[in-house]
Amino acid sequence: MATNPPKGAGRVGAVKHRDQVFNPKNNRWTKRDGEGKFMDQKDDKRPFKGVRKID
Repeated sequence: MATNPPKGAGRVGAVKHRDQVFNPKNNRWTKRDGEGKFMDQKDDKRPFKGVRKID
């Protein structure tokens, strides 16, 4: 049976060793790991939550 998440703030602060960059060709945000490998790309045009933005 599923349980409810913990009460309170949950994760506090940014995700470590990850960042996100904006791809102007398709207007989407792409997430990278600490080594610079691309991990994931958003389906919508909003950035990832809690991940550092690199301009």
